[in-house]
Amino acid sequence: MSERVDAGGLRRTLGVRDLMVYGLLFIAPMAPVGVFGVLDAKSHGAVASVYLAATVAMGLTAFSYAQMVHAVPQTGSVYAYARAGLGEGAGFVAGWMVMLDYLLIPAVAYLFSGIALNSLVPGVSRWVWTALAVLVTTGLNLVGVRTAAVVGLAVLAMEIAVLAVFVVSAVVVLARDGAQRGWDTPFTAVGGFSLTAVISAVSVAVLSYLGFDAIATFVEEAVGASAAVARAVLWCLALAGVLFMTQTYLAAVLEPTTPQQLAADPAAQGSAFYDTVESGIGHWLHVLVAASKAIGAAFAALAGQAAAGRLVYAMGRDGRLPRALGTVDPATAVPRRALLVAAVITLVAAVWAANRDDGLDRLTSVVNVGALTAFALLQASVIGWYVVKHGSRAWLRHLVVPVLGIAVIAAVVYEASHAAQVVGAVWLAVGIVVLLVQGSAAVGNRR
Repeated sequence: MSERVDAGGLRRTLGVRDLMVYGLLFIAPMAPVGVFGVLDAKSHGAVASVYLAATVAMGLTAFSYAQMVHAVPQTGSVYAYARAGLGEGAGFVAGWMVMLDYLLIPAVAYLFSGIALNSLVPGVSRWVWTALAVLVTTGLNLVGVRTAAVVGLAVLAMEIAVLAVFVVSAVVVLARDGAQRGWDTPFTAVGGFSLTAVISAVSVAVLSYLGFDAIATFVEEAVGASAAVARAVLWCLALAGVLFMTQTYLAAVLEPTTPQQLAADPAAQGSAFYDTVESGIGHWLHVLVAASKAIGAAFAALAGQAAAGRLVYAMGRDGRLPRALGTVDPATAVPRRALLVAAVITLVAAVWAANRDDGLDRLTSVVNVGALTAFALLQASVIGWYVVKHGSRAWLRHLVVPVLGIAVIAAVVYEASHAAQVVGAVWLAVGIVVLLVQGSAAVGNRR
């Protein structure tokens, strides 16, 4: 594969397959395993409907990402797009909000890894396994993007194989023994469908999809640049939606515990999928799924940490964060300082959550509010760039889809937990203060 070095120091070494590997690793084919219990409790059992709604919501965002990656083929993702479409201030705010997402998504994935390993070796605390996963994957990221992609491909193949084993095993058991719940309940809920409950659960379920947007941070390292990234973004999201609805449907009809029982026992929500596999299929599959999830979640975090490092690097390169973070290691061509900063923040958040019974629910809710706010600014950037700045008359692509996307995101954020809304608002307020301080400093320097 050819290799070119751009002016910023990043090398173009990633093809479409590599981008797909990073995207699917970050998304993780079995991402619902970690949040299944949380979603089952929140949606009253309508987990398949939750993922159907989340796929539609994220589909609108993915389409807008594909539009903007063609217009602004720069690393930094939504930060770069909002700068181009809405201006410097909005760009900073978008980058600031998505930074909350990119820095904490890996923490959630590391927590999934810790929960999975703890289910296999209960004698070792979840936080110990979580911290170990952070250290191993950070080391791989520091070696270089190509090495991480090659290792990631092997991990992804393993995850897909284990998912196939689960699907076949679940179908066999259901055909032989029947369902624990009604066959339609993964779509219609247990005890009555509630649209509000489903939308509230979507605010957590979108976490499962967030890897597709991280692909855009590698545009300056992609052979084929914007066209390759756009294809990878759309294909990743479509494939993830099918995988997520399939596995949550099967797990829900196998689940012997009611959603109401899970809602009353937050500590049981993190291991609900494993408990279902144990009781419905057998201990052997519990071990296989837990081991796969432990490894897969750690490598999902690897991809997320790499994306977070590139966002911090892009903002440092532009002077929006300390410029020391906007440098690339000449030997490995990775933004080493930015990666290390991201790793430390991730480690602290993941270990904190691992030591709380409700840590998973709190962390996932907070992460998603930051991501969804940034996605709303992405949608506005499409309108700003294409319609306002360039007079586009492609109303469906450049106006209708973004407006629908903003409306859906607003509904999901409104139904998010109060704690997540407060943390998101505080993070936004801090970002605005930083922006105002930077603006004042710039005026002072000109004088």
